[in-house]
Amino acid sequence: MKKENPALDKSYAFALKVVKLSFKIQEERKEYVLSKQLLRSATSIGANTEEAIGAQSDKDFLHKISIAYKEARESHYWIRLMGDSELIVRDDSENLLLDVEEILRILGSIQKTLKQKLQ
Repeated sequence: MKKENPALDKSYAFALKVVKLSFKIQEERKEYVLSKQLLRSATSIGANTEEAIGAQSDKDFLHKISIAYKEARESHYWIRLMGDSELIVRDDSENLLLDVEEILRILGSIQKTLKQKLQ
């Protein structure tokens, strides 16, 4: 039975949504540059969270989670930009923003807790 990991589960689900949206945008030949930037940062959140699970030390874990947090911040930026420029519909941008903001809260909480532990 798989152990629940909210950070990993939510970042994976978020990445999957972004993959589908990015491919849809590219198939419609709307745009390539911004959607690829979002695709890179959004999929990196989960990849770095997954790497953190296999970390060799608390310091290594914190480093990977910190990278995941930064990638989530970057994803937030691209989603806002794509929504405000009407490249993606408002419902999509609002839903993705809610998702990434939840991920940011989770990762931020993990960072805070671990930083206190390491002091």
